[in-house]
Amino acid sequence: MPDDRMQTLLGAVDALVPEAQEFYTDLHAHPELSMQEHRTAERAAARLADAGFEVTTGVGGTGVVGVLRNGDGPTVALRADMDALPVREDTGLPYASTVTATDDDGHEVPVAHACGHDMHVAWLAAASALFGAHRDTWSGTLVALFQPSEETGGGAQGMVDDGLVGRFPSPDVVLGQHVMPAPAGVVSTRPGTVTSASDVWRIRLFGRGAHGSMPEAAVDPVVMAASTVLRLQTVVSRELGMNEPAVLTVGMLRAGSKENVIPDEATIGLNLRCYDEAVRARAQDAIRRIVAAEAHAAGAPRAPEITPVETYQVTDNDPAATDRVLAAFRGHFEAEQVQPMGPTSASEDYGVLGRSWGAPSVFWFVGGVDRDTYDGLARAGRLAELPTNHSPQFAPVLDPTVRTGIETLVTAAGAWLASG
Repeated sequence: MPDDRMQTLLGAVDALVPEAQEFYTDLHAHPELSMQEHRTAERAAARLADAGFEVTTGVGGTGVVGVLRNGDGPTVALRADMDALPVREDTGLPYASTVTATDDDGHEVPVAHACGHDMHVAWLAAASALFGAHRDTWSGTLVALFQPSEETGGGAQGMVDDGLVGRFPSPDVVLGQHVMPAPAGVVSTRPGTVTSASDVWRIRLFGRGAHGSMPEAAVDPVVMAASTVLRLQTVVSRELGMNEPAVLTVGMLRAGSKENVIPDEATIGLNLRCYDEAVRARAQDAIRRIVAAEAHAAGAPRAPEITPVETYQVTDNDPAATDRVLAAFRGHFEAEQVQPMGPTSASEDYGVLGRSWGAPSVFWFVGGVDRDTYDGLARAGRLAELPTNHSPQFAPVLDPTVRTGIETLVTAAGAWLASG
């Protein structure tokens, strides 16, 4: 990207930051659950329309796609996710969420932007406005995607299933980013694997209920579930090697409603994460084998039911496109702001977009923790105390997080759109 065009685009960021911060705090105070992002989508669509984009709403449910054509040149897609989490916010911020909503199971739950998707929406809205206001500095086509339901793993695929690939221009590259508990102003990415694959499964174990005083008349699903949970811990510790990283977590176990009643069934909810598809397949096979064997050993009257709830594939950064993005970052940011990283254990459905379009994609992380706070905890060896994404205390600092995320999107997209 030539220096004069870079300076023109990035020099205009200062004027956008106050409005972007205000937009962010409004979104933060009004979070919406997955596939309920109606207000967020409406506000994002309005920002795109104001910037001169052709806007399509309702893509894959509540998704928004904006297209800005500006002559010949590459096509770049920028993605931001919109949904919040069923978490009660505990940040003490003046713009903290007090919102509640009804979840898919009909339960009233607190809602908070505990993962930073509100920041992602504010970043993309501001970057889109910048490109719309300075069309003399670039050429090509910009596609802005505001995606629903990343937290349930179905949002990106939902947009694809709704015709994303055929309805909108095919990009030469797909770019995305996520705020993380790293020092504000720091940007990190890598070629290859960035985030892990993830599977969430719900397992129903069937027994035979009876009075607690007559266990001989029962097939106890509580004991069956307890044995299954313990045996599942051996999948990683005894069936995978040291160079095959994986995490298997049982995060939910439900059974019974009264102390002296042996129930008819128990439910286990588990999450498997890994970086390699072969490892993933072996671990999945082991889970199925163990669940079936424990049920058989207990004399279960019915075979267990295993239901996939959420699925995320590995997010892989295209090496050549990543090198191009990193070169752009290093040309703009100070050297200490662009830092290396390893694969993270978090998961994302972002990779669905690039794979579906058959386009290279690059995903990176932007820090959102106050630098003094981060450095102080690091010196004290207490970084584990930092609130992470999905924590009730997670909330990025406004400055310089808002500015940095706008600059990363503009810089990375400009590596294609303003490279001539």
